[in-house]
Amino acid sequence: MFKKLERTQVFKDPLYGYIQVESELILDLINTSIFQRLRRIRQLSGVHMVFHGAEHSRFSHSLGVYNVAYRFLSVPDIEQALDERKKMLFLCAALLHDIGHGAYSHAFEDVFGVNHEHIGASLILNHQELVTIFDAIDPDFKSDLSSILLKSKKFPIIEQLISSQLDVDRLDYLERDAYFTGAAYGHIDLDRLIRVLYIRNGQVVFKISGIHAIENYLISRYHMYWQVYYHPVARAYEVILEKIYRRVKDLLQMNYHFESNVLPLQKVIENPNNLEHFLEIDDYYINGLIQSFKKSKDHILSELSTDFLNRHIWGYMNQSLENKTKIDEILSAYKTEEKPYYHAFRSVENSTYKDDDVSFGEEIFILLENGEISTLKKQSAIIESLMKSGTKSDDKFFYKK
Repeated sequence: MFKKLERTQVFKDPLYGYIQVESELILDLINTSIFQRLRRIRQLSGVHMVFHGAEHSRFSHSLGVYNVAYRFLSVPDIEQALDERKKMLFLCAALLHDIGHGAYSHAFEDVFGVNHEHIGASLILNHQELVTIFDAIDPDFKSDLSSILLKSKKFPIIEQLISSQLDVDRLDYLERDAYFTGAAYGHIDLDRLIRVLYIRNGQVVFKISGIHAIENYLISRYHMYWQVYYHPVARAYEVILEKIYRRVKDLLQMNYHFESNVLPLQKVIENPNNLEHFLEIDDYYINGLIQSFKKSKDHILSELSTDFLNRHIWGYMNQSLENKTKIDEILSAYKTEEKPYYHAFRSVENSTYKDDDVSFGEEIFILLENGEISTLKKQSAIIESLMKSGTKSDDKFFYKK
């Protein structure tokens, strides 16, 4: 059903050494314009303004997730639970899970109201380049694949492996992001986690002997969020980008005449499901657009673009009662038309682990020595203690100096 390449193709990766591609289908997907576009989207958006080594792309991350999934297929229980077609669905979902990301990823989603998982599923169903590849397999392959990205519960085991609190996506990006940022706390014992993974009653579980590797993974993830992903300088930089997007959106509604090519943005604003123009919007396009905005006659857009390109990081302070007077003074200094674009209140939160109100398949289950299934919270005093401390949040006020 699925053709193997005459000669295994390899991609040299700094984390895994050789990433092996044996399937003709996987290589065909990698060579599509849809997947190659991910080379032009940074994995960590504005984080590279703090950690200068963080220049890696969604392309390298997606290849890494495919590789982790490929290694998961060596687990006896997974090998037995998935037939050949489901194994290929798993590998394809791992490879294509991020194809719906826009430029600078989450900043784009927040302003333009798009969801990368929904965009990705729509691309799988509708983009002719992908449709041609998938329809050559069978008429239902593309719809089954899109259902995995949308977590429709049709393939519960695959969905748990692709998207949970311990999945192939996180296992790659935590290690990869730690490597490229130089962070010391992102290392994960992937070999151990693979070795203790089992399937019981359609549920992904981890043997209790590997619980220390799980604890290490969750604590590493927690530290990566607060020390890297939620670094206030990176957040301040991304706020500038959000405000540029917001100003462009507002100017379009005012029928402002742009000298730059804003048509892709305009079309996506009018219709977030406009896939043709959405695919034109990558980091290269946005960077070129912002470069041209520096000379815009609109002084707000020009100043925002200059700040973004020249790393004029905005100031920030905790959003608290003791800072209220300072915040009010800063806000009162802006002109009325500038105020919406020169400040932002932003809040982030993260917890080590959740087992309440989580989506299907996201909870981590532990396989006991007697064969019974328990929860991570019950079996790990460390995780239970960290859960009791609650969810940490950080409310910041960002402002143009």
